[in-house]
Amino acid sequence: MTPEELAAVRSDLEDFAADVFEPFARVDQRRWGSVYLRGLLTGGGRKSVEPMAARLGQDGNRQALAHFITTSPWDPAHVRARLAWKMQAAVRPTALIIDDTGFLKDGDASACVSRQYTGTAGKVTNCQAGVSLHFASDHASAAVDWRLFLPRTWDPASPEADPARVARRARCSIPDDVGHVEKWQLALDMIDETRSWGLDIPLAVADGGYGDTAAFRLGLEERGLHYVVGISTTVTAQPGDAAPRTPPYNGTGRPPAAKYPRPARKVKELVIDAGRGAARGVQWREGSRPGTGRSGLKRMYSRFTALRIRPAGRQIRRTTQGPELPLCWLLAEWPANEPEPVQFWLSNLPAGTPLTTLVRTAKLRWRIEHDYREMKQALGLAHFEGRTWPGWHHHVTLVSAAHAFCTLQRLARAPKETAPA
Repeated sequence: MTPEELAAVRSDLEDFAADVFEPFARVDQRRWGSVYLRGLLTGGGRKSVEPMAARLGQDGNRQALAHFITTSPWDPAHVRARLAWKMQAAVRPTALIIDDTGFLKDGDASACVSRQYTGTAGKVTNCQAGVSLHFASDHASAAVDWRLFLPRTWDPASPEADPARVARRARCSIPDDVGHVEKWQLALDMIDETRSWGLDIPLAVADGGYGDTAAFRLGLEERGLHYVVGISTTVTAQPGDAAPRTPPYNGTGRPPAAKYPRPARKVKELVIDAGRGAARGVQWREGSRPGTGRSGLKRMYSRFTALRIRPAGRQIRRTTQGPELPLCWLLAEWPANEPEPVQFWLSNLPAGTPLTTLVRTAKLRWRIEHDYREMKQALGLAHFEGRTWPGWHHHVTLVSAAHAFCTLQRLARAPKETAPA
């Protein structure tokens, strides 16, 4: 925001900060939380402490801001809970979206930095990785929870522990009880945390980095959650109409167990076998290019196939009672100009779910990409230069608050929907 734009909403920002920072124990924490938030919202380039302090004028106390964000003992979970309650009312979420993003680093002194793959760079590089959970609906979204991913090399209990990185844990203020946890488990932990705040959205959306893991899908089911998650072509399944059979017993040894007569097949093969004619055209939202949609924008359109299948795999078999694998939806996008399907999802939504609902839910994941872009490009999500575990969590929480404030301002100025006659 320009200084003029920020001045115009200063009263709204003060009310927002007073609400979100109400859990802070001390007056000075509330003050510097509000100042840091204003620094993130003010335009002018990098959003690390020193340049923000320079832009904040008389409020720009660099030492106080650095202490507040890096070492001040406030619990970011309390702020996130306040933020989640506020944004649930504004966003009216239909789904929780889970993903992770990279924070590129030149050195190796920051907490949990390691050479690892990140979609931010599209390759293995030196970075931190943060997992986030967002409330999302068709019209808005907001990041409400975060976890910093700790690689095995930082975990003293791991066989892959790096002595130099383990030695840096104390300097980075990483709690002793924090070890390596897979990203999909961090996602489940965040779902549990949001529920502990009294918030429960019964649908989860994630990409193939999470959907390929059967344990993640089973964790969602154990929590009573429906899901639509991306998967890769390596996932195997039985057709929906397949049934296990018991081979004849020859009278000696243990009686044979029922099993499927044919091996499970890759999901891509099942869709191709269904044929191009099984795909149906679906429009799911308006994009950003000019077109013929209600708002003058082009409608997003493609062709999709939805099949009932039975996902296979050892982990699913171990948790299934009886020989029959559970049914779920396989959704595949097969554009008219492509020789084969290009993207796949699994969903445990009910059998009667319309194709349009499956597609719109799967494609809702664009909201988290939109959030990451806004938080990184305008609000300094990846600009934190501190090296501590608490500092990283403090910074991403306050960036989420700044993004939430922008979202609330945008929603307040959006044209009101006209109720149907």
